[in-house]
Amino acid sequence: MTKEAGYEASMKTPYLLLVISSIALAGTLLVPGFSEFLLVTGPAFLASLVLALRALTKRTKRWVILDGSNVMYWRDETPQLETLQEVIRELQASGYTPGVVFDANAGYLLSGKYQHDGALAKSLDLPEERVMVVPKGSPADPAILAAAFDLGAQVVTNDRYRDWAEQHPEVTEPGHLIRGGYKAGKLWLDLE
Repeated sequence: MTKEAGYEASMKTPYLLLVISSIALAGTLLVPGFSEFLLVTGPAFLASLVLALRALTKRTKRWVILDGSNVMYWRDETPQLETLQEVIRELQASGYTPGVVFDANAGYLLSGKYQHDGALAKSLDLPEERVMVVPKGSPADPAILAAAFDLGAQVVTNDRYRDWAEQHPEVTEPGHLIRGGYKAGKLWLDLE
C-alpha cells in the first residue's frame, strides 16, 4: 500500500465510524426496548462526529514541512531568517500550511545563541506547535520525515535524504521533496 493510499484509507475511517454510530444511535432511539443503549450509542456518535470534523479540517489543510536548517542557506549560502520567512510566505500564498523543523544549532547559526521552538516560531510568525528544534545530538532528518509522513505532507528541502530512503521510501517519489532556491535574487519553488 502506498503512502497516499494509506492516507486516503485513514481519512475515510472517521466517516465510516460516523455512519455506523449514527445507525446505532437511530436504532437505539427508534427500536422499543433498546433505550438503555443510549449511554453507549450517544457518546459513540458524538466521538465519531468529532473525529469526522477533525478529519475534514485536516484534509482541507495542505501541509508542508520545511527542512529549516537547509532552507535557511538558500540565499547566498549563508543562514538567514529572512530566507525562511520569504519561503513560508510563498508557501502560505500557494495554499500550504507550513511547519518547520530545525537542527539544534539553528539558533546559533541565525543569531549567535540557542533558540528554542517558541523563539524561532515567534521569529517566523508561526504558531509554536508548528516549529520544532530537535535536541542537541539528534539529526533533524528523521523528525522532518516522520512529521511529513504523519501529516501526509511534502518536504521543502534541497536534501535528497538518501541515508533515510530505506526507512522513508516516499523520499524517492516524484514531488515529495520540493526543491527551491534563488535565481537572480528571486525565490523559486518547484511546487508542481
